[in-house]
Formats: sequence, structure tokens, C-alpha cells
Amino acid sequence: MTVYPGNPFPLGSFWNGKGVNFALYSHNATGVELCLFDASKDADEHTKIKLTDRTHDIWHAYIPDLKPGQRYGYRVYGPYEPSNGHRFNPAKVLLDPYSKAICSIGDWDDTLYGYTIGKDDLTMDDRDNAAVSPKSVVIDEHFDWEDDQPPKVAYYNSIIYEAHVRGFTKTFPGIPEEIRGTYAALAHPAVIDYLRKLGITAIELMPVHQSISDRHLVDQGLTNYWGYNTIGFFAPALRFYSGQDVGGQVNEFKNMVKKLHKAGIEVILDVVYNHTAEGNQMGPTLAYKGIDNAEYYRLADDKRFYFDYTGTGNTLNARLPNVLMMIMDSLRYWITEMHVDGFRFDLAAALARELQDVNRLSAFFSIIYQDPVISQVKLIAEPWDVGEGGYQIGQFPPGWAEWNGKYRDCMRDYWRGADNLLAEFAERFTGSSDLYKSDNRNPTASINFITAHDGFTLNDLVSYNDRQNEANKEDNKDGASDNRSWNCGAEGPTEDEGINFLRSRQKRNFLATLLLSQGVPMLLAGDELGNTQQGNNNAYCQDNEISWIDWSKADQDLVQSTRDLILLRKTHSAFSRKDWFKGKPVRTKGLNDIAWFKVDGMEMTEDDWKGGFAKSLAIFLYGDGLHSVDENNKPVVDDSFYMIFNAHFGPLDFKLPPDTHGKQWKKVWDTSIPALQQKTTFKPGETVKVNDRSFVLLQARVVPIKD
Repeated sequence: MTVYPGNPFPLGSFWNGKGVNFALYSHNATGVELCLFDASKDADEHTKIKLTDRTHDIWHAYIPDLKPGQRYGYRVYGPYEPSNGHRFNPAKVLLDPYSKAICSIGDWDDTLYGYTIGKDDLTMDDRDNAAVSPKSVVIDEHFDWEDDQPPKVAYYNSIIYEAHVRGFTKTFPGIPEEIRGTYAALAHPAVIDYLRKLGITAIELMPVHQSISDRHLVDQGLTNYWGYNTIGFFAPALRFYSGQDVGGQVNEFKNMVKKLHKAGIEVILDVVYNHTAEGNQMGPTLAYKGIDNAEYYRLADDKRFYFDYTGTGNTLNARLPNVLMMIMDSLRYWITEMHVDGFRFDLAAALARELQDVNRLSAFFSIIYQDPVISQVKLIAEPWDVGEGGYQIGQFPPGWAEWNGKYRDCMRDYWRGADNLLAEFAERFTGSSDLYKSDNRNPTASINFITAHDGFTLNDLVSYNDRQNEANKEDNKDGASDNRSWNCGAEGPTEDEGINFLRSRQKRNFLATLLLSQGVPMLLAGDELGNTQQGNNNAYCQDNEISWIDWSKADQDLVQSTRDLILLRKTHSAFSRKDWFKGKPVRTKGLNDIAWFKVDGMEMTEDDWKGGFAKSLAIFLYGDGLHSVDENNKPVVDDSFYMIFNAHFGPLDFKLPPDTHGKQWKKVWDTSIPALQQKTTFKPGETVKVNDRSFVLLQARVVPIKD
């Protein structure tokens, strides 16, 4: 086979129409072999090519006449010295870290480990694993995107929908059985029509990078269903592919993005750059460990061991140039070649650690800031990791939004009737200025959520006090023990009509609070139809009916309520402000842009906020006080709203404010009744009865106040 020196860039494999360039980074390796495999037989390693050209620690070669679909891997030579951080083992065929597609994710085998199973990790295993190792695939990167353009939905107009490719589509009605659970299913007209009618502007997909199920799960008949176990940061996961062509998952993913974009829906990826599927010193050798362990991972003082800020056994070393380059190259690839619109970074605090501490000025952030591609998409942090000092909510720099865990906790506590919450409730409901205002971020830095993939679904949040995780086979010890949930009087399903009615009301309370809060709402897929995971709050290993949304049991009233709430938010700018409330008169003789009222219709004082027993309040939003302009530079004016929250166990009579705030009020929402009743009107000073554990929304036309 003819071999030319080739080029060190781009890293990975690149087909130029005539042949393939291969390039692999390894600083500490003493030699690298490229291994080519037969297209139909994984074990047929028909060619080994020694890479003799090395430029700045990148080993490279160009081979003419190779084509897309070619399977390949690497054997990397060097010392096997775990105590010095080196785990080279040329008996193991390794994945290319820059693989654009990966195939042959087969069963676990002892030869996938660099050490001898049954002994400690200091004993190298010299058995060849070519027959069972995963393989990288050369792809053709050409794709007809037609006129695809990113929707570029502003944060303040965004409604994010967190979904799992398989779980969301596995039982979706109207989709052919053969494509359910795949990228093709997400691109199906029935799915896109549902998302559009619901009002979703962005679908945030749980991990779609190629991942591997942990061996201990597979041995128990389980799987890493969520996919937070990445092995390929450039490759779309094979398990979500509906076809059979080698490498075809790439184009199927691209087609999904193209179809969603045509519907005006953005695609945000949940990405896991903080660790890999190789685990700790007792984990397998699949790629990075064998290519250059010391150059990819954060190693302890005893370099045999790994720093673990992720709870998975290892942490990628984002302090090192090669790892930073790989992360940035991956992000750019998904933006430029796969056309995604943003990223949610799993355990993002781990990426910002310099030595041990989290540093908001770390190289990771600096590189993203100066990158003209990555800096322009949506960047969302899960602002914590499991290490000491890892809870960094509110500490990410401007340009970043954050999953607001404090919002989640506060709203859960409020609606289950906790005390001493009014002040924090007000802060969270108005965008969490205490977290984001001081560094010149806007309310849209707060990604608000009540539930997410990790924890109870909305239905289970109001149906269980305790986790029910027996199916995970960890003695019900996994998952959060403190869920801030309330079962409303019975644990799990019940035939008690009173409890079921209260649960329905609580679900509507949560949805109304979420979708009318300042910030960016994120809805967990299935919450809008009452989906349950049977009380499992950590269903990461359940690829079955526990995690799949059951569309046959959809609560259509709840679905319609969610649609109406989303439409209400989109129609009225008062619920999606671009900037912070001022808390002062809009004009010289105007009203405050926001005001807080007690049950008796009087504005709250400082002492009222300190009342630990208080569980109820009303919020006035002045529609003429948005402090913003539209694209034509004209002031944005909306109707005024009076929002009444009652988390008390009994009904309350709320007196409305005087006519300076509204000449006539119309009830547009009441969570104590299943359907909207929009004809009830009230005059200033009248009393509105608000049922126990309910939310009522009143609307008034704005009467502009002239200077």
C-alpha cells in the first residue's frame, strides 16, 4: 500500500475525494501504527501501517485510494508504567479521539483492558483485542444542507425542551416502528408538528456523542441509557441510528437538524467534556488511556491514580493544550459541520478547574471567548461538579447561561408549603438578580427548571415522597434522597379523587410558575402530559418503559394547559423581559414596573418579607414598564398583569389594588380548575377568591401615563 507523509492537520481522518489523511496526537508515544480493517469483518486487520512522520507530537500519513466507510484504529507504543502515568499497550486497538463515526460497539471482553483482569492494574495484558475493539470510521463529510439557516432564537424568546432521542420517540404515535428511538424519528413530521404546536423553540438533546455502557451495568442486564459516558466527542451515537450503512449515523443526524431548523426549532446538545468512558485505573483502555494517558487526564500526585471531580473515575485535563484543542475542535465541528445551535455543558465546573479550584478565568473560558464560532452560540453550564468547592452557580462569566438549581429548589419548596421562602421566591421568580446581575448578565442567564432528566418527573414530584429505584439494582441507595417533593397524601398511584385532583393542580402550579417566570424556561419532555418514571429518580440505566415516555397515557388537558401557557408567555413580553426590573416608577408620575402586594391589597413592606409563616403574595407587572425597544427601536408596551400565588392549605380572598394599577381585571388563568375560564372580570378594590394551593393570573389593558 502506498503511503505518503500527509499532514498533521486536520486531526482525525479526512477524505479529500482521492484518499484519506490520518493524524493522531501523542506526546509520550514512541511509535504509532495505523490499523485498517475489512469493511465487513471487524477482526480482519488486513493492514498495519507504521506512522513515521511526526510534527509537533502529531503522527500522520496520507493513503491514496482509501474511501469513506473504511474502518480503522491505532496501536500506540510506549512504556507501560502506571505509576508514572503511562499506560501504553500496543496489543490494544484504540479509537481515534477525532473519530467522526464509530462502529462495532460490541460486548464487553477482558481484552479491552490494558491490564490483566483479576490482577492489579500494574500488570500489562498482552492479549490482542482487534477482534472485539470498537472501530473508527472514515466518513464523507459532504451533505446537502440546502438553504439551512440557524433559527437564532433570542434567549428571552426561548422555550427549551430537554429530551432523550430514544425515550422521547420510542412510543410516539404515528412514527414507523423501524425508526422509533432514532434521529430519523426526531425528524419525523409527527414529532416536529407536536413540538411546534406545543411552542418549543429549542430541543436540548441528552448526550448524543458516542458513549459506552459501563460493564457493571451490562453484567446486570442494564445499560447506560442516559449516555453520560462519552468515548467519542465528534461521533454521533450509533444507538440512535435507524440504518445499517457504516457511518450513516452522521447524515441521519444532519438531516434531523435540517428538518428541525426548517420548523424554526434549535438543537442544543448536552455535552460531556469533563470525563470519558475509560473510568479510573481499573477501567478499560479504549482510546485516550492508550494513546497518551498523562496528556489527557488529571492525574494525582501518584500518577497511577486519577483526580475524580465527576464521580465517574476520571476527569479530562482541560488545562493541557491538546485537551483544550480537542474540546474546541469538537465544539466547532458540531457547529460548523453538524449545524447545532448550542451546548449544555455537563458538570461544567470540572472544566474550569485550574489546579484543584474552579477558576472563572480559566483557559477554557478564555479560549471560548476569543473563538469567533463557539462564542456565538448558546452556551449553558451545569454550574457544579462533585469535587470540593464545585457548586459554582452564579459564578460563570458573561456570555454563559446556567441551569439554576436554586430556582428549582425554591419553587419545589414553595409549592409544597415550606416556610421562610417569600423573599427567595420573589428573587427566583424575577430572574435571580442576586446571582447574575452583578456581572452585567441579564435575567436570561438563568435557565429555570422544575425538573430535569436527573430526578423525579413532574408527575412523580407530586406523587412520591421517596425514590423508588429498586430497578437500578443498587438497593435503592442511588439517586437523590432529598427531592423536595410532596406526594399530596399518598405514595404513588392512588384512586383517591381528592389527592389526584390536588396533584393535577400542583402540576399546573409548577408549569405556570415556570413558564411565567423571568429567565429562560426549560421543560422536561413528558412533563406536559403527566409522564411517570414510577418514582425512579435516577433512571440513567433504564432503557425500557420506565424511561420511555408513554404517549398512550397522555393527559391531554395538561398538554393543552402547557400549550396555552407557552402561548401566553410568547404573546406577552411582560413575562420575558430582556433586562432587570427597576423597582421604581417608569416615568415621573408612573407606577413601579413591579410591585408586591399582600392579601389585603396593601403593598408589602420590609417586615412583611420576613414573615416566616407567609405562603401567599401577589405580584403586579406594569405593562408600560418593560424598559426595552423592538427591532424598529420603538418602546415595547404590554398589558399589565396581577399574579396571585397561594401555597397556603386553605383558600384566601385577595383584595385588588386601586384603579391606578388597572381599570378592569380579567381572569386568564386559574390552576384550581382544569380549563381556562376567561370571562370572569373584576374591578379595582374587589376581592378575588384564590383556592388553596393555587395560582391565579389577572390581566388588564395598559393605560399609558403621559409625562
